[in-house]
Amino acid sequence: MKLATWNVNSIKARLDAVTAWLKEAAPDVLAMQEIKCVDDAFPATAFEELGYNCAVHGQKTYNGVAILSKRPLEDVTPRLPGGDGDDHARYLEAVIPVKHGVIRVASIYAPNGNPVNSDKFPYKLEWLERLRNHAKKLLRHEEPLALMGDYNVIPTPDDCHDPKAWENDALFQPQSRAALRAIENLGFADAFRACHAETHQYSFWDYQAGAWVKDHGIRIDHILLSPQAADHLKASGIDKQVRGRDKPSDHVPVWCELAL
Repeated sequence: MKLATWNVNSIKARLDAVTAWLKEAAPDVLAMQEIKCVDDAFPATAFEELGYNCAVHGQKTYNGVAILSKRPLEDVTPRLPGGDGDDHARYLEAVIPVKHGVIRVASIYAPNGNPVNSDKFPYKLEWLERLRNHAKKLLRHEEPLALMGDYNVIPTPDDCHDPKAWENDALFQPQSRAALRAIENLGFADAFRACHAETHQYSFWDYQAGAWVKDHGIRIDHILLSPQAADHLKASGIDKQVRGRDKPSDHVPVWCELAL
């Protein structure tokens, strides 16, 4: 079973790119972030024609998450528990039947948190703590679980081209990195890191300053697997080549294969 995550940076602008990649990569499940549209404006028909079921938790202009699956989507649940009054469309969860049981998946778009000296940074840390609390509860199901998405956290200095350039950014603050580690320390495995020891592998390149051409990237898109999912991990990768295509997102797909 192939799972993937991709911050598409507007599904309206990126529809051709996404459908082309789906035909090429054929994931069983794709978690998308920053779809930037309300539910009714999501181009579900285009994905249904490719054999995907769609679950959407959208928001006008900003944020928005979706899950595509070749198998039925059950118990679809939008929004992260907690955070009274938080109306950002940043989390979507679903259960997908597999040959022996189910796998639970989530599409995650964590807050950016910049600038650090604003209320956006505490919101980021609070949101990641809510995610940790929810993930801890989900682990009690003792089932394969994949928390996939744009975490907006650079885990280590080896996950960016120049740590000095990011030292004042919310994505690389010690508190942000600690918040991601706290989730992983519940028992989750970073699918990409579990399969790849090489450093300076990226999933995002800014549109500015020739970042893509210079390979000045960062790795902020992650698939975290529960022990029951990690036990079945066969491969993982980053489809870097997608960033060089026409009208690209600034992120590229990250994927893993599980023997489920």
